[in-house]
Formats: sequence, C-alpha cells, structure tokens
Amino acid sequence: MVKRTISRGLVAGVAALALTAAPARAASRYPVGDLKTAVTSFFVSPDAVAGANDWSCRPSRAHPYPVMLVHGTTSNLGSAWVALAATLANAGYCVYAFNYGETYSSLFGHLYGLGEIARSAATMSAFVDRVLAATGAAKVDVVGHSQGGMMPNHYIKRLGGAAKVHTMVGLAPTNHGTTLGGLVDLGRTLRVLWLVNGAYTLIGAPAETEQEEGSPFQTALFADGDTVPGPRYVVIAGSHDGTVTPYTNSLLEGADVTDIVLQDQCPGDAVGHVGLSLDGPAIQNVLNSLGPATPHFRADCTGYGPEF
Repeated sequence: MVKRTISRGLVAGVAALALTAAPARAASRYPVGDLKTAVTSFFVSPDAVAGANDWSCRPSRAHPYPVMLVHGTTSNLGSAWVALAATLANAGYCVYAFNYGETYSSLFGHLYGLGEIARSAATMSAFVDRVLAATGAAKVDVVGHSQGGMMPNHYIKRLGGAAKVHTMVGLAPTNHGTTLGGLVDLGRTLRVLWLVNGAYTLIGAPAETEQEEGSPFQTALFADGDTVPGPRYVVIAGSHDGTVTPYTNSLLEGADVTDIVLQDQCPGDAVGHVGLSLDGPAIQNVLNSLGPATPHFRADCTGYGPEF
C-alpha cells in the first residue's frame, strides 16, 4: 500500500512538472516580425534580433547545423532578420547573425555592409569559427540576403569556407553583380562611372562599386566558376527585383546548385528586393532548403513580402 502511494505520488509529481513546464516552452517561442518590426529594429535594435545568438544553443539530431544569417548592404542584423531568425529558431534551429562591413559612413552603428567585401568575408570567417566552437558542430548552414548572399562565396572560395559550409542559401544575392537598371552600362558608355565609383569610395562604401556587374571584384570571384565542391548551393530570386538587374544575375551554375525563381511557384508574388526576407514563399523555400529539401517543392502562395 505504501509503495502504491509512493508510486502514485511520483506520477502526480511528474505530471505536475509537465504541466508547469508547458507554459515555459510556449513562452520561449519567438515572435515573428514584419515590416513595421524591421523598420523599428533598424534604429533601436541594430545588433540583436529575436531568435538569434543564443550561445547556449546546441544543434539537435534533426537540425545538426547552426544557421548563419548574413544581411545585405546598408542593413543590419536587427532589421534584416526579424522574420527569418524567429521562424528558424521556432523550428528548432540554432540561429546566429552578425554585422559586418562597418565604415565611417555606417550611421553610428546602424548602417553596415559598406566596406570592402573581402574584409567582410574575413569577418564572417571569424564568426563562423566562433559559432562552430560554441556549438560543437562540424559545419554551418548560411542564409544571406543581397550582398549577404554573394559575399559568403568569397569566404567559401578564397578563405577555406568550403570545408565549413554545408548549405549556402542566397536570397536575391548579388552574385554576378547588378546593372542597376542599366545605369552601370550607361556610366561606362559615357565614361563617368569612375566618377560615381570614386564618390562611393570617398564616402566609405566600396562594397557598392564591387557589386556592379563586371566589376574587378566580381570578375575575380567567379573567374574559376560559380561554385566549388563541398557546399550545396540554393538561390532564391524574384523576377520583380529592381535592385539586382537583371534578376538572373543572382542565379548560379554548378553541379550542386538549385536555382529558384519565386514566380515559378507563385506568379502573383510581386515581392521586390528588400522585401524578400519578409516574403512567405521565400521563407518557406529557405526552410525546405535547410530541412527535408523536398524535390519539386512548391510554397503556399501566401504572406507576400513588400513590393520594394
């Protein structure tokens, strides 16, 4: 009788602990931000975002690779990842993000991604090593937007990153540069592009010129091909992109490359370049690329991002 009483007491105690633990788990879920959150965070939280940089996180068997989020030009981690950091963390991933490319034009610690891209890749290299040391993981997955989808290619190809990156996902990456709607070509034709590029350098934004189609940096980066053996590559682009022009410059060629144009899945998705990190179909494709990588995956056509 005493044993039964003790057993019942233990069962009741375990049940009580389970009930009290449930709200704690629910409370640990991160809020997924929207455009308003992104704008606010740009100013008030440039160095932190919900869901990222929990240094006590340990990768699970289901998600063995920490996810590195890499923002784009004139952005910061607090603004760029208000939707994706929380979504990935809520799905069980260890998520990390960092700022890079700060110069004297960085607007008091809010505007990043301006400095020389090779130096930014070195910053990424150090951060990857810090994440791997903290988590004990063998490799990381990378998700980058705009310059943040292109710059990691320098890390992968030139700084030994191929051995440390499992999957590289680019959201509208500036992989082969941009013509800026033809303005770069016009500047070359009129022989004034050097003047514009000199101004970018003068104000501390050399990354702008390095992302022009046909720039010396772009030519050198991809002279030996778009990819290297080791990482998986996924590009998620949109045909309404007004920053990377033509949008096909985002796409890569290689043996282990998946190029996704969102309008092939969701013709009504008019998301622009900046809005891609808030776009429902884009985020769904990121999750699929990092997770099951279901062949012929098609996103639900809901929750479109801003059209700019």
